[in-house]
Order: sequence, then C-alpha cells, then structure tokens
Amino acid sequence: MGHVPEQERDRAVELVQQAYADGRLGPAELERRLELALTATASGELEPVVADLADEAEDEVVHIAATGGLVKRTGDWHVPRRLRIDSEYGRVRLDLSRAHIPHTRIHIELRLAYGGATIILPAGASANADGVRIGWGRVTSKAPGRRSPGRLHVRITGDLPYGSITIRTARR
Repeated sequence: MGHVPEQERDRAVELVQQAYADGRLGPAELERRLELALTATASGELEPVVADLADEAEDEVVHIAATGGLVKRTGDWHVPRRLRIDSEYGRVRLDLSRAHIPHTRIHIELRLAYGGATIILPAGASANADGVRIGWGRVTSKAPGRRSPGRLHVRITGDLPYGSITIRTARR
C-alpha cells in the first residue's frame, strides 16, 4: 500500500472545496472528488481529482518586497489568493476588513527579518497561523482558528525570526 503525504492530500481537498465554493463543481461532484482524495493511497491517484482545478488555483501570487518602512494595505484593495511579503526591517499591516476578497480561502506568507505584522480580518473570518515560525517574538491570534463554511479563512505561514504577529477580527 502506497502513502500520500498529508500536505498533498490537504491541498487536493482544498482545491476541490475551493472549486465548489467558486461554483465550478456541483454537490455530487464535490462529494465524489472528496471521497477520491480522502481514499487515495498513492500521490498519482490525486492527480485526476484536481487536474482540471489546479490551473485556476495557482493563478495569482502577489509578491511585495520592501527593505524598511511599513507595508500597509487598508480600505478597498484587491486581495489575491496568495500574498507573499518579504521585508528586512519593516512592519506589515494588512487590513482585510473592507478589502475586495474574491476567494473563501487565502494564503498569506510573511518573511520578515526584524519586523512584525498585524493582520485585521473581516468579521466572521477565521485564521490559522500554525505555519508561522517565530524566533523571539510571538503569535497572538484573537480570530477563530476553525473555518466556518462559506466564510473567509486565512492561512498564514512564514518566518519572523525577531518579529511578532497579531491577528484579530475587525471591530464592527
């Protein structure tokens, strides 16, 4: 019996759920594909489950690089499916509360050598920052960690050797 890495299986399930959320799959097809993804015993068995979905999901990666200062996004801005921010000494402030977010799941990757980050989520959104590696700082999340169906879920990953990250939901 083969083995499917948990990360690959999770990615396949995420792609299928996103396609359903985007209206590209019906309920029966969602169920069929999820069952295939969850019962696959080899990586090759996952390929046909997501082959027609992966292209659209990989489309958008926005990369912001800065040396110092503040990387700030607030108000009505377009949030990509994947956002990567690299900053040597700066701080990051991402306010998603009034942003245009066409996806139900987004991924924010932070690579901040000495800076910290604040991420403000819209009311009802959830976030998972388990993928963030912290050196001297800490991760403080006041947002729900568990995803609610149909609501925005933000996955936050990255490296903050000397910085802290704060995640909270917007005050209504």
